[in-house]
Amino acid sequence: MRAGPSQEEIRRHNLGALLRHVHLGGPTSRAELTSRMGLNRSTIMALTADLTAAGLVREELPRETGRAGRPSLVVRPESARVYVFALDVGVDRLVAARVGLGGTILDRREAVRRRGPFSLDEIVGPLAGFARQMHRKTRPDTVCVGVAAAFSGGVSRSDGVIRFGPNMGSVDVPFAEEMARRLAFGLPVTVGNDANLAALAEHTRGVGVGCRDLVYLHGDVGIGGGVIVNGQLLGGHEGFGGEIGHMIVNPKGRPCGCGSLGCLEAEVGERAVLEAAGRFGAQMGRDAVRAVVDAADRGDIVAQAALSRVGDWLGLGVANLVNVFNPEMVVFGGMLREVYLGSAAQVRSRLAVDALPPSRDSLRLRTSALGDDATLVGAAELAFAQVLADPLEVLARAGS
Repeated sequence: MRAGPSQEEIRRHNLGALLRHVHLGGPTSRAELTSRMGLNRSTIMALTADLTAAGLVREELPRETGRAGRPSLVVRPESARVYVFALDVGVDRLVAARVGLGGTILDRREAVRRRGPFSLDEIVGPLAGFARQMHRKTRPDTVCVGVAAAFSGGVSRSDGVIRFGPNMGSVDVPFAEEMARRLAFGLPVTVGNDANLAALAEHTRGVGVGCRDLVYLHGDVGIGGGVIVNGQLLGGHEGFGGEIGHMIVNPKGRPCGCGSLGCLEAEVGERAVLEAAGRFGAQMGRDAVRAVVDAADRGDIVAQAALSRVGDWLGLGVANLVNVFNPEMVVFGGMLREVYLGSAAQVRSRLAVDALPPSRDSLRLRTSALGDDATLVGAAELAFAQVLADPLEVLARAGS
């Protein structure tokens, strides 16, 4: 029979929980932390003292209280001192950012990426260079506690290898290992699927805050997704969960880059939108999709028909997800934000027919609050995961 948690384990858990409250919620008074965590004031005081001594938070008087009596001290994250590097590998762009505790983007670099197959050096080289540039600009008293990347492809949870990426031309790429070697920060690099991390970001910092069950759909060149169940990201056995774009909605439909026919990605992705609108090849990317939506808004019949067709398949895909997962909310991000805004009536019409009434009645359809930075924000949260789980241990290791 296993004994209960030790006092040290309880303390470690409480330190992480308090730091997470401040990291996600911003400056928070001791009184509010006492209420949220269900601990007494002396325990909260001791926890904040430990985190302050470690340089993770600071305490200060509130600017305005509006109340008589002694004000409760406010606990703030040390955003300028404790940070992570967040990396984002998209089909069209490479982004690196230095993100402070509390989610503040302190510095960032971005470059356009040529579409199609790549060598590992073409991805790792620029990102490592960006991170080193930002690292050289930091003060001597700052500390990096994590590095994580969002990658447009299927990522093995155990080793950060990119197992597949139909829209990136990547198979079995040892991205995490090579990035860690090139950075030479003495920290492992954690890698996650971009849509999964965007789902995590919208759940923790975006439109889905407070929502326990959420499905996020992300459009780039292809379609990805992430599923939040009871507050937790559904990763799957090896980390490949959430490949919503490869759910087959039309068995006799368009060919998909994965080799199947009629995947949601094939019927709803960038190519499907542009071809239906008669615009494929002239211009590609997010701006080209926006142009179709804008044209439809101005009364262009061809653009309207294209969005109606794509919206019908999108609605069918969402109906399937609603029937399987019964989410409280479905969020459309990336290129799908524009597609959904241009075809919302068609999506809702399909849901009315194909989604089970008990699941659709309270369903909320929303667009991403974090926009193009959702994947980057998700990578930052992944990088902060260890320090939030064990603040003092991770900080000691990073500073050694």
